[in-house]
Amino acid sequence: MKKFFIHIFLVCVFSLYAFSGEKINVVIIGAHPDDCDIDAGGTAIKFAKAGHNVLFISVTNGDAGHHEKGGGALAKIRRAEAKEAGKRFGVEYIVLDNHDGELMPTLPVRLELIRLIRAWNADVVIGPRPNDYHPDHRNTATLIQDAAYMVIVPNVAPDTPPLKKNPVFLYTEDNFQKPYPFEPDIVIDITEVFDQKIYAMSAHESQFFEWLPWTNGTLEQVPENKEERLKWLAKWRNPHVKENVRKGLIKWYGEGKSSSVKQAEAFEICEYGRRPSDEEIRKLFPF
Repeated sequence: MKKFFIHIFLVCVFSLYAFSGEKINVVIIGAHPDDCDIDAGGTAIKFAKAGHNVLFISVTNGDAGHHEKGGGALAKIRRAEAKEAGKRFGVEYIVLDNHDGELMPTLPVRLELIRLIRAWNADVVIGPRPNDYHPDHRNTATLIQDAAYMVIVPNVAPDTPPLKKNPVFLYTEDNFQKPYPFEPDIVIDITEVFDQKIYAMSAHESQFFEWLPWTNGTLEQVPENKEERLKWLAKWRNPHVKENVRKGLIKWYGEGKSSSVKQAEAFEICEYGRRPSDEEIRKLFPF
């Protein structure tokens, strides 16, 4: 608990220093160190490059995500990897101390997120949808949904001042079809920052070059050379722009520019947050 309030204090100090003018304050939440990076890393880079404020939160410490390492030793590695990734993305990166694979949508964890979202004075909060193969992903989504309205309620977590208005809450893209498929309300062209995204993601060496290749049976394909690893990771993590996402690109960028987009990140508006107009979306995503 002491460590968590140190997090809050540092976030508040950063807020006083950085949140001036027309800055947009974005919180991106994932279940594990590397989830934010995968799902919204390109968008985060674009916000950061434009001078806006981005916070990555990993709700667990990742202490179960490896085939050879585990426990406190692995959590230490993953925290260090997240710190380095944050530098490469240009964002603040917080890793909460909840066990990987054991996350539940409890009130204490919900209050942690409420306090962090408030301390960051969030305009936009981004996280996973609640339908997913991994219980930590599903429970992270539930935690975010349960925090969505409460961030403006003064008597909930009264030690941290409530937000004056509810942020826009967004889901990240996934391929799950039930109970309904992902709907891309907002689509961001990340073509020009894709290489930086891959470089930043590569800071999670224990994940992208060890654990995840081991889980899908491709560990022997991972190159030894760092430059070759970046190429390999870029090929692996270069998803095809789906037809419905391409239609979103046309809406937000027009026919001409959208046709040249090679990489994109898409987001669905969560009904539990503020329902922005197209005009407000353009202000919140000024790319």
